[in-house]
Amino acid sequence: MTVDSSPDRRLDRALSSLRGLSVGDALGSQFFVPENYPLLKSRALPDGVWEWTDDTEMACSVVAVLAAHGRIDQDDLARSFAEHHDFDRGYGPAVNRLLRQIREGGDWRALASALFKGQGSWGNGAAMRIAPLGAYYADDPEQATHQAEISAYPTHQHREAVVGAMAVAAAAALVASPSGPPTSRDLLDGVIALVPRSAVGAGLRRAKDMLDYGDPATVAAVLGCGRRTTAHDTVPFALWSAARGLGDFEQAFWSTAQVGGDMDTTCAIVGGVVAAEKIGAPPAAWLERTEPLAQWMPTASV
Repeated sequence: MTVDSSPDRRLDRALSSLRGLSVGDALGSQFFVPENYPLLKSRALPDGVWEWTDDTEMACSVVAVLAAHGRIDQDDLARSFAEHHDFDRGYGPAVNRLLRQIREGGDWRALASALFKGQGSWGNGAAMRIAPLGAYYADDPEQATHQAEISAYPTHQHREAVVGAMAVAAAAALVASPSGPPTSRDLLDGVIALVPRSAVGAGLRRAKDMLDYGDPATVAAVLGCGRRTTAHDTVPFALWSAARGLGDFEQAFWSTAQVGGDMDTTCAIVGGVVAAEKIGAPPAAWLERTEPLAQWMPTASV
């Protein structure tokens, strides 16, 4: 079977993943509210409209740039991040400062490379926003990893952050394959083969060895679940959870959220990967409860 690689079909896949990402992000973030946390144990949904965070806001920019250029243009991506930056969406302090400086005319290349004493950020921010890009390149997982690498640099230049983004994009591309999603093991094998050696890669190999574990908390105790907000503390568990939950968005979400940690980000990654294949789309009722995507989002390729 061949995949439709027309710009509009690619955008349609990216938007499907983005909707899943936004639901995971918005619902996951609700459980940081103290009165909602007890609902996790009973898998009950919080009341009200679920507002998304910086994960979705930045993912919208990724998709908008893909729609405009058919690839990642780093300057346009950095500009979009800066122009649409909403301080109240939960950005980390380093990225808040970076995006403000870009808006004021700073060069993202110098600013991002100078973060953390010149090491660059190894946070999970480049990974949290990238699943829709992977779905966009379902016909070419290698290109998905290449474009994900390019997309990371405007904000995250540490090797682990870059590889984390590559891994999530690879997973979404493989899940959106026209021949149908892979098995859980084949998914992680495919991602491991597409990313360079790194702490993220080592975590993914451990995740593959734990696919038979039934308790997400046990797996999170080994792999991490984003409590340190680093890529290597976030991506392996998120992709373990996505691999275990393929085709079942609800199960994937609850298994991810119940372990705590950086719940909006882990659930955004899982939601974006699982929803890259339409059978894994979020429940319609959940989508209706989630804040609509940004009004400036494209609905067709330019």
